[in-house]
Amino acid sequence: MSGGRARPVVAIDGPAGVGKSTTARKLAAELGFVLVDTGALYRGVALAARDAGIPWTDADALGDLAAGLDLTFELAADGEPRLCIAGQDRADEIRTTDIAAGASKVATHPPVRAALLGLQRRLGAEGGVVLEGRDIGTVVFPDAEVKVFLTAAAPERAKRRVLDLAARGQAADEAEILAQIEARDAQDSGREVAPLRPAEDAVHLDSTFLGMDEVIAQIAALARTAGA
Repeated sequence: MSGGRARPVVAIDGPAGVGKSTTARKLAAELGFVLVDTGALYRGVALAARDAGIPWTDADALGDLAAGLDLTFELAADGEPRLCIAGQDRADEIRTTDIAAGASKVATHPPVRAALLGLQRRLGAEGGVVLEGRDIGTVVFPDAEVKVFLTAAAPERAKRRVLDLAARGQAADEAEILAQIEARDAQDSGREVAPLRPAEDAVHLDSTFLGMDEVIAQIAALARTAGA
């Protein structure tokens, strides 16, 4: 194990709307690992910036904000980690399409990424963790024992996103969601700092025609092999 870890770090990267959060949550439960929801951290910065009236384009102000934020996770009764900012549960507020877009914007700024990088590494240092995002296997944990790049066709991701929002009681237009996903793909892949790309040693997993249980089973098998 890297760094003397007794159990592996599982890094799941991939584009927007592919189901990384759900996959990571269910995988962590399957393996008995801790889930570190890195995407929620960036969404938390975007939400806190909106609350403070800080534009998502102001890199230095956002970096200062992120460095001083008290970001923690509390486990809900169903085992889902919920993001708290300064001790207040803001988990539902960070799941809107507006904050998702804001998270992608604030994540392009080096001061924000630097502020959150150390936090992510501390949360996962002991191993036995699942992390998901866009640069986990390339930047946050390049020594992760398991690296998966999870993909799916953009129309399928849009369909899944609409269903997810509907489950949260939010109506959404599939064509509009698809346009947002395609725009975010271009932004995430083209940014200068920690662009979305698979690690050289990542396992590519296309989930377009796979059910969630199949995805979980494949990644869990990789983790168990790494931990053997």
